[in-house]
Amino acid sequence: MQHIELSYQWASPGAEAVRNRQSPLRNPLMDLLQAVRDAGSIGGAANAMGLSYRHVWGELKRWEQSLGQALIIWEKGQAARLTGFADKLLWAERQAQARLLPQISALHADLEKTFAVAFDPAHLALPVFASHDAAMDLLREEAASQALHLDLRFCGSVDAIRALNEGRCHVAGFHAPWQPDVESLVARTYKPLLKTGQHKLIGFAQRSQGLMVAKGNPLGLRDWADLCQAGVRFVNRSSGTGTRLLLDQCLEERGLLPAALCGYAQEENSHAAVAARIASGQADVGLGIAQAAHVHGLDFVPLHQEHYWLVCLASALDTPPVLQLRRLLSSSAWQARLQSLGGYSPTPQTGQVQSLRSMLPWWQFRSSRPHSGA
Repeated sequence: MQHIELSYQWASPGAEAVRNRQSPLRNPLMDLLQAVRDAGSIGGAANAMGLSYRHVWGELKRWEQSLGQALIIWEKGQAARLTGFADKLLWAERQAQARLLPQISALHADLEKTFAVAFDPAHLALPVFASHDAAMDLLREEAASQALHLDLRFCGSVDAIRALNEGRCHVAGFHAPWQPDVESLVARTYKPLLKTGQHKLIGFAQRSQGLMVAKGNPLGLRDWADLCQAGVRFVNRSSGTGTRLLLDQCLEERGLLPAALCGYAQEENSHAAVAARIASGQADVGLGIAQAAHVHGLDFVPLHQEHYWLVCLASALDTPPVLQLRRLLSSSAWQARLQSLGGYSPTPQTGQVQSLRSMLPWWQFRSSRPHSGA
């Protein structure tokens, strides 16, 4: 049994951190194995990592000796390939990291907050609960470079809004389809949680939700109905997430029962974890975002465009940290960075304050009287 040790390091302010989006916690062996898999050779892996061939070769041999297992199939004149053991080791580590991403993110936030206060007592902090999203991770990096610490905790969309209403955060992030029907499951779920006059929306992003499938889409999955085909292994998101809500709504609209999906009860807590299950061959398809599919080398079949909103109490809009967040979101630099992420784009409302009634179509009022502050 191999034991695990964790560590962290500081990055200089303004320096562009080199990050592997699949691996929020770095491990040198896993980085080596991933590089060999991607490059198909020791030399290619060395070039990709900025290391010498001799160093990479020596490290792989050292790890083989330490683990007592072969990691690379060393055949003269043939491309380097991972052994079955190395392949299983790599996927196990990637999948574990994907599943633990929300907890790792919370640990990251705690460490950054602690040291931000130590280095600069005037550093602004903003507690944020949000649906798991790659753009939110990117926003935290951007905010940190501008002396704003986003104390970011990932959870489901529904749980994020509840955390806001219970006073556990100042901003919550949730997502919803562009035009859900007034009687849709999405509308019925969110409407009791958000109050006109009390809550305000801040535009953040629009993104694609769709099917994450193996490279080449070998099963030819294109639509919701394809998920019910015999032999198709589905992997779901956990209850309380906006993605699970979208799935349940689409099944309800089409008269499909959850039991018709093989794997409906198999749940993961993030887009990355769903993608990792598919990439490792443990499932055929899951609902998620384009960015997670691309990071894990999967194909993506877009099904829905949706808004990702930030919501806060109207009384908090003009507090210093929320004002700074709004300025950041409205900046051209941030919007260009968001666009470069893949699968995301800013909206005309990005960084702008909007009322629930103007942006969410399911708020209908019996009275025709104007509603101030809605």
